[in-house]
Amino acid sequence: MTTETIRHAFTSAAELLAVVQPAEGGRDISDPATGALVGRVAEPGVVELDAAVAAARAAQPDWASRGHDERRELLNRAADAVETNAEALAELLSREQGKPLNGPNARFEVGACAAWLRATASFELEPEVLTGDDGLRAELHYKPLGVVGAIGPWNWPMMISVWQLAPALRMGNTVVMKPSEYTPLSVLALAEVLNTVFPADVLQVVPGGREVGERLAAHPDIAKVMFTGSTATGKAIIRSSADTVKRLTLELGGNDAGIVLPDADPQAIAEDLFWGAFINTGQTCAALKRLYVHQDIYDDVCQALTAVAANMPMGVGLDENNVLGPLQNKAQFDIVARLVQAAKDSGARILTGGDPDPDQPGYFYPATLVADIDNDNPLVAEEQFGPALPIVKYATVDEVVQMANGLDVGLGASVWSSDLARAREVAARIEAGTVWINKHGAVDPRVPFGGAKQSGYGLEFGVEGLKHLGAPQVING
Repeated sequence: MTTETIRHAFTSAAELLAVVQPAEGGRDISDPATGALVGRVAEPGVVELDAAVAAARAAQPDWASRGHDERRELLNRAADAVETNAEALAELLSREQGKPLNGPNARFEVGACAAWLRATASFELEPEVLTGDDGLRAELHYKPLGVVGAIGPWNWPMMISVWQLAPALRMGNTVVMKPSEYTPLSVLALAEVLNTVFPADVLQVVPGGREVGERLAAHPDIAKVMFTGSTATGKAIIRSSADTVKRLTLELGGNDAGIVLPDADPQAIAEDLFWGAFINTGQTCAALKRLYVHQDIYDDVCQALTAVAANMPMGVGLDENNVLGPLQNKAQFDIVARLVQAAKDSGARILTGGDPDPDQPGYFYPATLVADIDNDNPLVAEEQFGPALPIVKYATVDEVVQMANGLDVGLGASVWSSDLARAREVAARIEAGTVWINKHGAVDPRVPFGGAKQSGYGLEFGVEGLKHLGAPQVING
């Protein structure tokens, strides 16, 4: 790899931290697995955000003038930079977010950043000819919007940042990002690596509190806001953005249903069911949050899942043996603990887990499977966003479709069956932005992704995702 491609390689997470944290002062960031200090983050405010937006606005015309081909080349070089610094990024991510290095976790997330950059660079977006047969020609083009504001979550802080910034930059926009207050160092480090490739001021990160996010959503020089997070915060962003009529892409909360049909093979699907629910220790918007199993195979699925869970070690992320980590923060730990307790109080059966060790440091909640639970129990009706899966028994397809569609959210869902045609018939009845067959949460950079109902609106990924980062213009004549 030439020095022209990568201007710097960071040898360790410590070297990355030395660059992104302030020389003095700032707010402490602690490891959710151990409580140990990870580093410090500066806390800029609205003044600093305004300066970043102004710089991004000034840089945007030159960035747009470079054209698709040059921007595609730079996205590929940015992917090279991520791969060169992958281990340092993964170590910092593991320490700050808590997720283990191995399994579908920290190294996986960093690898996905590079893959998404390359995929976004590869998409073709040519003008679409709308008419022309009668001698009148109309073409649909997509032009840059200007400055895109991106507000990210703490569960996949690096990967979701790339989901936001890659298409925005590819389309000729510049980007100002506000990371979660829980995981700012990971996003600052990722941007530091990417900015060894990108021109100055094209991509900026402004960590900060609620006032920074509110200003970003309302800022008159921000043309679009991309947000991944809770439905409540998404509604606040809609309100803040209204006066400037911003474009929005909102990927909000989900409470994804999985439906196991009676012809499914419990042993064959058990591990995929487990990871559909427990990827990132359950802290994923499109994770399987409530599992519906037909009464004929209910006990067999419960038994198979319990056996899989017993072989998934949980612990400190830097331990190469672990594949499950802690909850990222105490607030989320308390939510999971409250919902599991509600299940216990109702008389539901705990198959495994449900009893965290009070003497263990960190926010560890054991992988928990809950059987014989009613559909209206809080653990089913509310999004737990953690390592606790309720398993609900059903009798008929009509009944289970009604239960799956009974909430006001609809990000993803899944249907599990040995009969693909039957699975597709059931999938078509589910009110969700994506319904997977015999898998769950398998996002793909080529396939558009977005929510239904109160799980948000707008699309990400693929050519359709690129279009949502551009302003459509019809040239007619």
